[in-house]
Amino acid sequence: MTPGKFITLEGLDGAGKSTQLTWLAEYMQNQGLNVVVTREPGGTPLGEQLRAILLDNTLTMHPETEALLMFSARREHLDKVICPALAQGDWVLSDRFTDASFAYQGGGRQVAIDRLEILEQWTQGVIQPDLTLYFDVPVALGKQRITQIKPADRFEIEQTDFFQRVRTAYLDRVNKFPERINRIDATQSIDEVRVAVEQAIKKFLPR
Repeated sequence: MTPGKFITLEGLDGAGKSTQLTWLAEYMQNQGLNVVVTREPGGTPLGEQLRAILLDNTLTMHPETEALLMFSARREHLDKVICPALAQGDWVLSDRFTDASFAYQGGGRQVAIDRLEILEQWTQGVIQPDLTLYFDVPVALGKQRITQIKPADRFEIEQTDFFQRVRTAYLDRVNKFPERINRIDATQSIDEVRVAVEQAIKKFLPR
């Protein structure tokens, strides 16, 4: 059995990762791979309920409460979806994973990084993505794209400085884990971004 890989897609809302996720899943399936597509927060019945709470723009919560809910959903996600799929040789594509917690809760909400690292170790142990595609766009462009798509959720209603901190935290992760995280310039056209995604993924595909 060919071992599966765990691939995550990250970036600000409006970076275009969801569009590329749909294409990438189809591309990998055409390579003969079994692909499981999932998302965070969410991916399980409990995770989706937590997602609804986390994105509800009528609610307020302490930043650490938000972080704990994110990692609670992630623990369930790993147990019910990610680990079983990898164990049977499937390839897992996830729209966000732990890098998002360091970006949004760490950078955006300014939760202490050492606390997030404790939650990361407790929740997932040594499990990390094999590859993370980070779709990078300036904050203004991401916000412009999102306002054209749907009503804003509890994160999207935040001010520009929040998203600047999120982007800075993502770029810090890129610099900290260059062997895992591939930064993609998401200001390019969809087709140009797609080429970059294909180049990044090819080295992981079975020969």
